[in-house]
Amino acid sequence: MPRFINPFTDVGFKRIFGQEVNKDLLIDFLNNLLEGEKRVTDITFLDKELPAEFEGDRGVIYDIYCTNEDGEQFIVEMQNREQVYFRERALYYLSQAVARQGEKGVDWKFNLKAVYGVFFMNFRLKDVMPDKFRTDVVLADRDTHEPFSDKLRFIFLQLPCFTKEEDECGNDFERWIYVLKNMETLQRMPFKARKAVFEKLEKIVDIASMSRGERMKYDEAIKVYRDNMAAMEFAKLKGLAEGEAKGRAEGRAEGRAEGRAEGRAEGRAEGRAEGEKKERLRNAAGMIKNGIPENVISDITGLSIEEIKALKEN
Repeated sequence: MPRFINPFTDVGFKRIFGQEVNKDLLIDFLNNLLEGEKRVTDITFLDKELPAEFEGDRGVIYDIYCTNEDGEQFIVEMQNREQVYFRERALYYLSQAVARQGEKGVDWKFNLKAVYGVFFMNFRLKDVMPDKFRTDVVLADRDTHEPFSDKLRFIFLQLPCFTKEEDECGNDFERWIYVLKNMETLQRMPFKARKAVFEKLEKIVDIASMSRGERMKYDEAIKVYRDNMAAMEFAKLKGLAEGEAKGRAEGRAEGRAEGRAEGRAEGRAEGRAEGEKKERLRNAAGMIKNGIPENVISDITGLSIEEIKALKEN
């Protein structure tokens, strides 16, 4: 039985990084993430759900949303599955945080504060992002790479690409990532002797320290997490199988040589697309049962509001 919580669940992630009483954990993580660039001494948690700017607009919802002592804003998210237009979604959220800084009246001089987006990704964003653990995106000149503005910063952390073992971690940032990635399988909290923050983290993430109500919420979050992971794996395998079967059938019909090659390619593509769509529909149905708002389901699954409403009616 696991000793520590799973930080990839909504409850687990917010227990670590989203509590006012334990905000020193998030401060420490951000300072290690931005080592040599910035030093955060305090943060204030903001409303994670911001109101729409005009009628019909969707509100913006973040996992963790906070500001530091200089007014700079940090959006920190944990995402467990690849989403349609993930990079565009990140750009939309950070752009909203920038735009909402605008003030009415002629006295405002566009004195914007920087917005940082930190995206934990429990998957690889294939074909659109380098196959490496950390990708930092900044506004810079294309040719000279000189910084253009420091007001918008994206940090993507592809956790499957982090493969270091405990004794290979060379700094506190890598130690944070090692602990988060392996937390559910650890029987002891490493690095406690090196840094007190990990000793405090051990107490917070110990399942035995949870109250009855907290444990019930966590158990439900684990169920949702595991159901989603199982659905993703099933859709992946089913899509691949259907694609290969259709490819073989079409290949035989069109000819052994050219038919097999083209049929397999088209069959796999169609099968994957169909499997991914079915998986999004299954995930959406589960979210509907859990009372998650339509706009949030749409953001996560890529389904339209109309498709989600149709699921509710069935």
